Order: sequence, then structure tokens, then C-alpha cells
Amino acid sequence: MKHIVCYSGGHSSALVAVEVVRKYGKENVILLNHNISSKVEHKDIKRFKGEVADYLGIPIIYANMNNWENETPLDVCMRIGAFKVGNGTALCTNRLKTQPFQDWLKKEFPANNGVNNDCTVYYGFDKGENIRIKRRSDIMATMGYKTDYPLAYWERTIHNIEDIGINRPITYECFRHANCIGCLKAGKQQWYIVYCLYPNLWTKAKGAEKKIGYSILKDNYLIELESKFERMKQLGIVPNEKVGFQKFWAMVRKILKENVSTITND
Repeated sequence: MKHIVCYSGGHSSALVAVEVVRKYGKENVILLNHNISSKVEHKDIKRFKGEVADYLGIPIIYANMNNWENETPLDVCMRIGAFKVGNGTALCTNRLKTQPFQDWLKKEFPANNGVNNDCTVYYGFDKGENIRIKRRSDIMATMGYKTDYPLAYWERTIHNIEDIGINRPITYECFRHANCIGCLKAGKQQWYIVYCLYPNLWTKAKGAEKKIGYSILKDNYLIELESKFERMKQLGIVPNEKVGFQKFWAMVRKILKENVSTITND
């Protein structure tokens, strides 16, 4: 039996890796990752993935999309001509992660007669993510694979990766996760961060919207948010996701209302 950890490079997946190795031994564990272009995956996430793998004594196995080094999620979407498919799944997720993962599974651990009893796949969902757990369990079961969720169901031995002397990625100082910068599944709060801190990526995202003819966000094209985001930036509103989105936007509305006459182009 092999234990395959979906090793994203985020804090939760690292904790799962530690838990699974402690329970089943490093010789029985596979850390499976999908490398993303350094243009959008912060270099400190790559540092983090390597340090945790080194601590566990396991190499990272990669299931990568062709030309992943050069094609960012926006490049993938522009090449295909869409941001999402019918059920709302981001096309970049499918091309950069889901399809390479499924191809790797079929090659390395095929489901004979619709079932594979040689591996279990582990995810970093916690006990507050029951809907995601059920969805993922159902999808994988349909493909013939067993899944498990140590952060939700196991008696935990570790809660913070710093307990083993490794610092989580610095992206957590600003973002809630270790996803790509400018995640196509993110909301306006994260895109405000992109506007303030990653102007080249913001410009590229606007160009992608124009080329594809559809918006990344549900309610607005990015260009429609620029004047508001610029006012927010001038008023010193810190670009981060550490504050919950409801509290963040309530704060923004309050500050903009109080300073409506201080910005010349308001």
C-alpha cells in the first residue's frame, strides 16, 4: 500500500505529509506535487516544499503540465480561450493540476476493473470542510481510489509546521493560502493585493479579460475596479487577506465614505 499525499506547497498539505509519514513510514509515502511557474508561485513556497520534503527524507514526485515553466494560469486560459468550464472549475486548475494528476495516477496506480487497492490519496481539508471532503471523496471513489483526510479525522500529532523548525511560506503574511498569485478562483480582496503589489500581473490579467471577452470575477471586469482600488491605495488601506472579507469590505466602505472629498478623482 502506498500513501499518496497531494502536496500543494501549502501549510495544510505539509502537515498532512508529516502525519502520514509518522503513521505509515517514509518508505510508504509519496509526496505528489504539480510545479507552477515561478512567475506566479512565490519562490518561498518552493523553498518550503523542499525543506519539508528534506525533513521527511522523501523526494518530491512531480506530475507537471507540459511547458509549466513558462505558462502561467493566465497564459493557459488565453491559449484555450476561457477562464472556467461549465461547472465553474478554473481551466488553469484542470490543466496545471487535475489532468496531470489523473494521468499520473492512471499510469502509476491504474484502477483495474474500476478499483485500485494499492494506494490511498490524502488531502489537506480540515474538519470544517465537510462539503469539500464529500465532493472529493465522491470524485475519487468514482475513479476507483480511496481517500483520507488526516486534519479532519485523525488524532493530530502536529498543528503548526514551525514545531519541526520550518517556517511556513512568507505568502501567509499577506494571503490566506499558498496558491498562485492572482488566483483565478479568488475574490476582489485578493485582486486588490495584486493591483497594489503585482502591477505587471494586474496588467496581464486585464489583457486576458479583453482577449477572452469575459471577466475573471463574477461582477466586474478588473478595469472597472481600478479607480476604486487606486482610491483605496491612496488612503492607505493595507492589501492583505488576513482580515475576513466581510470585515475588510466594511472597513473599506467606512474609510471611503469618511474620505469622499479627499481624493480628487473620487
